[in-house]
Amino acid sequence: MSEEKTTHFGFQDVPEAEKAGLVHGVFSRVASKYDIMNDAMSLGIHRLWKDAMMDWLAPRPGQRLLDVAGGTGDVAFRFLKRAPGASAVVCDMTEPMLIEGRKRAEAERLAASLDWVVGDAMALPFAHNSFDVYTISFGIRNVTRIPDALSEAYRVLKPGGRLMVLEFSQIPNDLMQKVYDLYSFNVIPVMGQVIAGDRASYQYLVESIRRFPDQERFAAMIRDAGFEQVKYRNLTMGIAALHSGWKL
Repeated sequence: MSEEKTTHFGFQDVPEAEKAGLVHGVFSRVASKYDIMNDAMSLGIHRLWKDAMMDWLAPRPGQRLLDVAGGTGDVAFRFLKRAPGASAVVCDMTEPMLIEGRKRAEAERLAASLDWVVGDAMALPFAHNSFDVYTISFGIRNVTRIPDALSEAYRVLKPGGRLMVLEFSQIPNDLMQKVYDLYSFNVIPVMGQVIAGDRASYQYLVESIRRFPDQERFAAMIRDAGFEQVKYRNLTMGIAALHSGWKL
């Protein structure tokens, strides 16, 4: 008999088949407070990171974006505002997150250019060669099998298309990393309890960041999926990083 494959859910090891349901539970529970918590946890810096993502991405008029794990639409809204005539699909496995996104004022103003789709990053419900740009922000570390998600990104991008990933990463300085860990493990779960009424979900999110590959290892995974010209940029000393790759 073959052993059941396991993966990590924060610091726990769980059967692969269970992870998606556990992650779905986390984001369903925090959906209504997700944007508020992002501001509180990062002191608003996540907004600057997403702006930096757009600066490097340089959206062009008429492009078609797929934003996976796009949740409440932050990245799609920024993309559409910078690219006249562009269109975007926000794809997320958690419908309550998409519902929160649709309620935002930007969603109404951009409704003609924007679609919201429930879908799995490892099995996207889109045809080959469908999109000019694929983005995923703070989502890929929650995927059960990251290589499968990167392969799907490659599949749905058109030749010449671009992948960009914004994700928490590792600070190269050990002392700064320790200070950041103290903040993450001692402050963020408490914020989750106070603001969202959910300590456990934010404990998981902190743990999941520590289990994610560092910048070089993740860049290698992107290359393994077939992408070329893979580069990364650290943000705020490496607390987060942007990874870019091209389907050539």
